[in-house]
Amino acid sequence: MKYRRLGNSGLVVSVMGLGTNAFGKRSDEIASTEIIHHAIESGINFIDTANIYAGTESERIIGRALEGKRHEVVLATKAGLVKGDGPNERGSSRYHLQRELEDSLRRLKTDYIDLYQIHTFDPNTPLEETLRTLEDMVRSGKVRYIGASNYAAWELMKALGISDRLGLNRFISTQSSYSLADRTPELELVPMCLDQGVGIIPYFPLAGGILSGKYNSTDAVPAGSRADKDHNFNKFLDQRTIALGQQTSKLAEIHGHTPSALSLAWLMGRPAVATVIAGATSTDQLENNLKSLSIELDSEGLGEELDAISSHYRYVEPFAIYRLP
Repeated sequence: MKYRRLGNSGLVVSVMGLGTNAFGKRSDEIASTEIIHHAIESGINFIDTANIYAGTESERIIGRALEGKRHEVVLATKAGLVKGDGPNERGSSRYHLQRELEDSLRRLKTDYIDLYQIHTFDPNTPLEETLRTLEDMVRSGKVRYIGASNYAAWELMKALGISDRLGLNRFISTQSSYSLADRTPELELVPMCLDQGVGIIPYFPLAGGILSGKYNSTDAVPAGSRADKDHNFNKFLDQRTIALGQQTSKLAEIHGHTPSALSLAWLMGRPAVATVIAGATSTDQLENNLKSLSIELDSEGLGEELDAISSHYRYVEPFAIYRLP
């Protein structure tokens, strides 16, 4: 396993992380626990979840699976997206974040979170309130580092400026949709993160599985796929993106790789990327993702080819972005 510092912080994370959105939804507790244990044995130390994944079940499963192993991982969770119907069950107010942190700690069976992330920018709460709340969490020992997610570059830069002005802890990382099928972060977010020392944590690194080559059309959905088990995912299916997945598959086959591993290897080599959170619903899928670590893009001349077939995706709408309604 390869490891990198997360942004300019002293925190070191595995270049491949484990995304857990499927735990408790497309992957039951037994399978999810096996995946977590196999990931740790393989050298993965970064596990990412959120307070709303599978209706909080992801956090509960992770908490049980990490009993006796908590010290071996960098555990990251998030809060800020809609949690319930009440007026204070969303956003990044002090009221909401403090309650959600306590609930996450209880579900995860831990007394601290290594990386606590704001799940999306909240236009209704002053950034100073959010950042002072996070500062208090760090000072209390319940949070070690803080990160952002789904922030536009200007929103993230504004938050960093406030932290610097007030002498508060800064966001060390940001999560964004980023893949061969979504290169929009390269326009503003990547340059900003390089300048400010913020690590990028891509989500949807395989465009929800589209870059694995399993989809042939928007109508024919493979059995057991994300689109098959989560019909909300169908909104992401686009013929042009499916065609990119097929191009990536052909390129991978020529060079003796799987399309998933090739796509992940490309992303791991992008500037400012610290760790790529790839999800898995089985240990076999996890093993396939781990093959990305042995791919040398430059020596095989693959980097330029992948750049060429995906260049269009710098200038499209983001593949995914999650914002408050």
